[in-house]
Amino acid sequence: MRREIFTEEHDQFRDTARSYYLRECAPYAEQWERDGQVSRAAWTAAGKAGLVGWEFPEEYGGQGIRDFRYNAIMAEEMAATGSVGIGLGLQNDVIPPYLTRLTTPEQKARWLPGVTSGETICALALSEPAAGSDLKGIRTTARRDGDEWVIDGSKTFITNGILADLVVVACKTDPAAGHKGISLIVVERGAEGFERGRKLDKVGMKAQDTAELFFRGVRVPAENLIGEEGRGFYHMMGNLPTERLAIAVSALASAERAFEVTLEYAKDRTAFGRPIGQFQANRFALADIRARLSAARVYADGCTMALVRGELTADEAAAAKYWTTETCWEVIDRCLQLFGGYGYVNEYEIARIWRDSRVQRVFGGTSEIMQEIVGRSLGL
Repeated sequence: MRREIFTEEHDQFRDTARSYYLRECAPYAEQWERDGQVSRAAWTAAGKAGLVGWEFPEEYGGQGIRDFRYNAIMAEEMAATGSVGIGLGLQNDVIPPYLTRLTTPEQKARWLPGVTSGETICALALSEPAAGSDLKGIRTTARRDGDEWVIDGSKTFITNGILADLVVVACKTDPAAGHKGISLIVVERGAEGFERGRKLDKVGMKAQDTAELFFRGVRVPAENLIGEEGRGFYHMMGNLPTERLAIAVSALASAERAFEVTLEYAKDRTAFGRPIGQFQANRFALADIRARLSAARVYADGCTMALVRGELTADEAAAAKYWTTETCWEVIDRCLQLFGGYGYVNEYEIARIWRDSRVQRVFGGTSEIMQEIVGRSLGL
């Protein structure tokens, strides 16, 4: 179906994004998978192309544009070009609300220009070994000592953890207050006592560095607190709908790419004297996949426009994240099946898409947590 949510400006942005991915990312996919992280040069190239931080005010290098359709385009083109690893989704989908709505003018002047140029890579340190979906259970603490915060604790599953220059850390500044004692503090590269642990050896998304972070008496200036002290939990909850829709959009883009390469394979691969796509079972499977993706596309575009209008609720975002990631995983798994044994060989793109997509049902809140959120919204 023809998509009607984009304007001419969005189409121009899509051309820029596709050119960037084809030039700066796709050719290095295999190398980045081996290295376990991407090149910083790809980040600065994204900055030069205007593909980072467009939401930030113009005086700090941004464009002052808050429109999730641009975020969706970035996710779609990354998948469509076969690019991997570069955490621009985190940088553009998740980080901006923290650095625009919660920061002072002085903080913006310190941090935003480097982010928009691609020279400053960001990470969001929320999850801990004993606290994933349950953010109320974090144990990392920050105590005030004069004009400084002293941070102790650890984080895990941190996207961009190795490359990050600027880390937004969720800490308990008042442990006795429960979730009302959580605050957000920025830790910068080079801070004494701030250490990167091992780069996690994941099942998929191998080109995207994901790491453990350790804070051992890390001292940062008191002015590195963002938002209100003790309101960190609420700041995080306010940003989750955008993050969860971003995961849904990315999952759909991956599934559409999987369908594209599978359809091509089904036309070219022969068995018993004819293309495998001509066998009824396979033809019906591909027809079913197309129908599912078409329905998912209408759903995702509808949620995107609701977010653009400021109408997307937390439970709607949770439902979108749940249904889209579950449906797209089923689609991608079915696509791999159509490749037969070749689908399980890493040199085939479908194998990488399959590995990378499994985590989408986990991060940003598991499918079970999404169901819980939707269920509560029903008054149950």
